[in-house]
Amino acid sequence: MFDKIELEEIIKELSLTDNIKLDDIPNLELYIDQVTSFINEKFDNIKRDDNDKTLTKTMINNYTKAKVLMPPKNKKYSKDHIILLILVYKLKNILSINDIRSLFEPILNDISIIEDNVISLEDIYSTYTEIIDTEFSSFGAELNRKFELIKEKADKIENDKEIAELFLTIVMLVAQANAHKRLAEKLIDKYFSNPTKC
Repeated sequence: MFDKIELEEIIKELSLTDNIKLDDIPNLELYIDQVTSFINEKFDNIKRDDNDKTLTKTMINNYTKAKVLMPPKNKKYSKDHIILLILVYKLKNILSINDIRSLFEPILNDISIIEDNVISLEDIYSTYTEIIDTEFSSFGAELNRKFELIKEKADKIENDKEIAELFLTIVMLVAQANAHKRLAEKLIDKYFSNPTKC
């Protein structure tokens, strides 16, 4: 039977607060193979299955071509490169590469010159991980509240309440994800597609 305890266990398996901390990111320049190894190792626990690729050389090259990542210096990638790659990885499941580029443009004056950043990437990343930790610490409690509401509503269904509860939980999560995605896109369209509006 699908219940609150099982839901809590599944939420724990998501590793939502397992972010790469700023201090864990090497403060030295790495070759592309070292970068992919580092990020793949750190995100291994959040892959849906073993065949998923977290980061490949081709992805890094495509991000550079798309101007969401600055080119390496002498084939080496800095801590700022790794921060951007982590952020792109986290954002690309929801946002298009064009939206990510629009989002990064006001922060990075010139993607090729990291020293010209408007805001320190380390400051942004550090604050981002703090916000994510805070946000997801209450995720389980909020989801439990919604699950109780779903159970209450599913009581009206006569056949196979367990499947009904699972179905309604998944549909509710997708609806929320869609609402959050649409709001993020709307904010990008309104404030980041033309950075002078910010």
